[in-house]
Amino acid sequence: MANLADKIERYLKDMLGKTAEGFVVLQRGTLAHIFSCAPSQINYVLTTRFTVERGYLVESRRGGGGYLRIVRLGLDAEGNFRHVMSELIGDELTLDRCSHIIARLEEEEVLTKRECALIKGVTSEKLAVFTPHPRRLRAALLKEVLTTVCRDDLNPDE
Repeated sequence: MANLADKIERYLKDMLGKTAEGFVVLQRGTLAHIFSCAPSQINYVLTTRFTVERGYLVESRRGGGGYLRIVRLGLDAEGNFRHVMSELIGDELTLDRCSHIIARLEEEEVLTKRECALIKGVTSEKLAVFTPHPRRLRAALLKEVLTTVCRDDLNPDE
């Protein structure tokens, strides 16, 4: 059975999936009431499961008229994909952040399940065996993979 955080995440993703605008505006207190939980549980879900690495931007304003706006970040064909991924990766990349980025690429259907498994394999913790700077190597490897994936001449659909 799914835990409360899973239920909140699914509820929010379902809401995002039903909107044509690509974002939803909610109140933290209303969500807490729906799930019979403290607002801090809503905050936990937002900060751990709706991150930029996972393809979301959360805007929040607290107070009586406060709101939450959850925006689904799209990967578009105009090159913003490369820019966003480059900014997310940086010069160093932890295994956890790398996993989140790869999961998003699979969710966005940029990569297949098999491609994701291959990338996870080459960016694993085993990199520490080959270099004293595994985070740097992981970042460089993922950037190279994404650059290759984004090449228009390799895209058979276009």
